[in-house]
Amino acid sequence: MVKTNMYYEDNRDLSHDIQKLNVELLGLPMVFSTDRGVFSKSAIDYGSRVLLEHYDPEQAESLLDVGCGYGTLGITLAKKFNLAVTMVDVNSRALDLCEKNAVDNAVIPVEIKRSDTYESVSNCYDAIISNPPIRAGKEVVHGILKGAFDHLNPQGHLTVVIQKKQGAPSAQKKMTEVFGNCTLLAKDKGYFILRSYKLDLA
Repeated sequence: MVKTNMYYEDNRDLSHDIQKLNVELLGLPMVFSTDRGVFSKSAIDYGSRVLLEHYDPEQAESLLDVGCGYGTLGITLAKKFNLAVTMVDVNSRALDLCEKNAVDNAVIPVEIKRSDTYESVSNCYDAIISNPPIRAGKEVVHGILKGAFDHLNPQGHLTVVIQKKQGAPSAQKKMTEVFGNCTLLAKDKGYFILRSYKLDLA
């Protein structure tokens, strides 16, 4: 089997190429260390920036970042809104970076653990976010959308960013199917920010 060294795999044996990104997100000076074998190594990806710019935690106090990578979303939102954040990813190298980035941005304590989507997640949260690993395939992406329902507190919300050309309409349909609702919060250069609420349907 040929190793593809994709960011959504757990590649522990790649050579390192550490870079440090100094950026401003949500008006905050942030620093993120990145490396070979993780998503968006050379810059904060545009989709994450769009999600952050349009994110409203509403009444949320706890947040789960699924497919967190090196921590852009979870760490920034934790710092901006003082949220209790859990971050999960299948990529061990990304998680090592995430731990370093949380410390470097003074966002502690946070919970960071390896999980194939929700495999190692047992708690429920007020909010879940994801910039899902599109290249991992539709089954994985829709699994993140569907699985969120069982890990949200009542009235909690799932927020994701997906490009239109990479399946945003399909994701919107899946979220509506699972939650009974899906709101398009924003569109920017083909990126859709979608949100669903876990409503009391009784």
